[in-house]
Amino acid sequence: MTTEDLLAGSSMRTVPEDLAYQARRVRRLGVPPQTRDVRIVHELDGILDQVHPATLLRTGGALWDAWSRHPEFTAPDLLLGLDAGGILPTVAVALAGDLPYRLAWKLDLDLPDKRRFSEPHARRTEVFTYGDLTGTRVLIVDDEITTGNTLANLITVLRDSAVEVTGIACLIEDTTGNARPLLESLGVPLCTLTRL
Repeated sequence: MTTEDLLAGSSMRTVPEDLAYQARRVRRLGVPPQTRDVRIVHELDGILDQVHPATLLRTGGALWDAWSRHPEFTAPDLLLGLDAGGILPTVAVALAGDLPYRLAWKLDLDLPDKRRFSEPHARRTEVFTYGDLTGTRVLIVDDEITTGNTLANLITVLRDSAVEVTGIACLIEDTTGNARPLLESLGVPLCTLTRL
């Protein structure tokens, strides 16, 4: 994808040239009324162009570096990524920070230590985490954040299980949803690479 291709998008915001991380809003077609009708597309999702492994590593390094320099940085024991958009950023940050990760899935499996939370704007709203995370310091990683409702639901569920949520690291903050004040009210710092 060329810079010209990206700049042709209706709502584009880029970050500094050394990272050249870009994203844009794209209208989703055929979605039910209660579902968000905008999708954020970006370099790691493979929608607009192929993704080179160096891009994955560079982006993971940039997000981990941004979190490590955040004023409210707390070192996590574990990363927790969200199905499906948060998988690649989670793997990328895990590689950069040399940290283990788990993933929350939209799969309801017959496994112990299952926690359910809601992604209100999605077609399939139920999401599950698995495994005993009691006493663990967790950094949540996702590709984008808009309203923050999904992450607020996850934070509540994790805290009910005695998990310390150290922060949220996202590639993109879509400011139209006003998520930051919600997360601040929960006492959870948000770190992003770019804002739209």
